[in-house]
Amino acid sequence: MSRTTEPTEDSARRIDDHTRDVIGRLADGADRLTFPMTRSVPFGPPPAYAELRSKCPVAPADLFGHDAWLVTRYDDVREALSDDALSADITRPDYPQGPAGKANRALATSGLPAFLRMDAPLHDDLRRLVTRDFMIKRVEAMRPGIQGIVDGLIDDMLAGPKPADFFEAVASPLPNIVISDMLGIPHSDHEFFQDRTTYLFRRDVTDEERAVKLSELNDYVYELLDSRNANPDLDPEADIVSRLVHDQLRTGKLDRRTVQGIVFILLVAGHETTGNMTALGTLALLQHPEQYRALGEDPSLAPLAVEELLRYLTILNEPNWRVAKEDTVIGGRQIKAGEAVVPLTFSANRDEKHYDNPDTLDIRRGARDHLAFGYGIHQCLGQPLARVELQVVYSTLARRIPTLRLAVPLEEVPFKTDVDIYGVHTLPVTW
Repeated sequence: MSRTTEPTEDSARRIDDHTRDVIGRLADGADRLTFPMTRSVPFGPPPAYAELRSKCPVAPADLFGHDAWLVTRYDDVREALSDDALSADITRPDYPQGPAGKANRALATSGLPAFLRMDAPLHDDLRRLVTRDFMIKRVEAMRPGIQGIVDGLIDDMLAGPKPADFFEAVASPLPNIVISDMLGIPHSDHEFFQDRTTYLFRRDVTDEERAVKLSELNDYVYELLDSRNANPDLDPEADIVSRLVHDQLRTGKLDRRTVQGIVFILLVAGHETTGNMTALGTLALLQHPEQYRALGEDPSLAPLAVEELLRYLTILNEPNWRVAKEDTVIGGRQIKAGEAVVPLTFSANRDEKHYDNPDTLDIRRGARDHLAFGYGIHQCLGQPLARVELQVVYSTLARRIPTLRLAVPLEEVPFKTDVDIYGVHTLPVTW
């Protein structure tokens, strides 16, 4: 089986002279980079990442007006994500505020504790309440149901007009249906969630626009909780929301705002990330037809393919901001209290000192040690579910539609370069 590497001669992959000059001065403290950077369309990290790993692996940067350090090498990123001296607490006054940070700060200041942005022990206590729902054994028991959902979505796409928008037909509704079932939310609300969650992560909208969408989503979740709480015949085992209402809200162990925050983060994280990864991973496979064909012929490759696609694409590049609670050292660099640290998981997953030929997609690589789900106590809670969803959808596509292909030239695919969760806005396909 042949392997295809993105063409490094492509102008989108070359580092510009100005950035190269700045990187040359970083090690001496004479300059700093502006962050975030735009990744190389369609699949590559920002070209500066490789240069940073080589010349200045822990680099000073300006992060929305906040002094920050960009951590680029695999080992250093793992170190940063497990360093107790670094805080993920969004409510800290010295936590950097970008578009995603503003959305999370809005959640926190309105009393909604998205535990993704908390420190231990509160983070651990809240996360533990829903850990059982995402354990491997429980998620594997959902595989037949997920297979049925995927088959139904593909059936509908095949029965419709060509070309089809794969993102709209399969990638976006799949995780929405699954997480809605787990939370006990009607499938009919898909468009409502799609619109509002997308606004939370876009970089090109005003704070006022984001606040309106956030408020509408908050109100919906509150109404969901209140309707369950008002039900005298509530079955606590019917879904996650019912259990939280029964075990935590009614008993007074947690207040209404805290339960709302848990449900909110499960809803948003469970929908936006997997939908984008489904579409982008499918596109990557279609750009490597030998590997797409191999997956269709041998479904046992699905787990390996998913791990490699997660490593290769790393759609969440910079959600792991931290701020130093005290002086610490990362990658040999002194980090002062109050400075931000940005562990760049996409850079880590393309580290040539950790992976052979990291810019090559190889679905037989078996790179399960990638950092696409993060690392440490904040490692993605839903990763077992995401893995099963992705394994099912990629292998089913390759088996059922071996002739699937892009319906437009690659350069016409609209990529989400304006959103913190990378992906595609649409994915026109035919067969």
